[in-house]
Amino acid sequence: MEEMTGEHFVERDFVRADLEELRTTGCTFETCDFTDARLSGSVHTRSAFLNCRFAGANLATSRFHGCKLTGSDLASAKLLAIEVEGGDWSYVNLRLADLRTVSLAGVRLRGADLQECDLRDVDLRGADLSEAQLRRARLAGADLRGAELRAVGLAGLDLRGARMDLTQCVLLAESLGAVIDLS
Repeated sequence: MEEMTGEHFVERDFVRADLEELRTTGCTFETCDFTDARLSGSVHTRSAFLNCRFAGANLATSRFHGCKLTGSDLASAKLLAIEVEGGDWSYVNLRLADLRTVSLAGVRLRGADLQECDLRDVDLRGADLSEAQLRRARLAGADLRGAELRAVGLAGLDLRGARMDLTQCVLLAESLGAVIDLS
């Protein structure tokens, strides 16, 4: 098992690399290509993957603790049973991802592309989803309490059984054209 601490990589090619069970702490990867890389079982703590590409990468059972993945493309990555604890995943592309087994509580997903994602029963409590693209995402049974939903198109989403707080219910009603009158 390889361990990296404080390393910095820019435009590095990790295509088809075997990085299973890799452990990173405080590392930065900028515009790196992880296409078809094997990262299953890897553990990343306070590391940053900025504008990286993960096409076809296997991230199954990987753990990300306090990591930053801003602008990275994980749209076709294998994400089965990944663990995400906090961190900044703003503007990440997760389009079409099946995230049913992932907790995204407290994760910053501002402007993230979550279109057509399967987020059924996902814990999104306290997540920042402002400006996220959620068109045709499935959120049935998701826990959205305390999540920031500013500038999110809520109309047309499958929210059956989703848990929402009062502020979010008002946003949802307004997105459906209701005029909220508390007089």
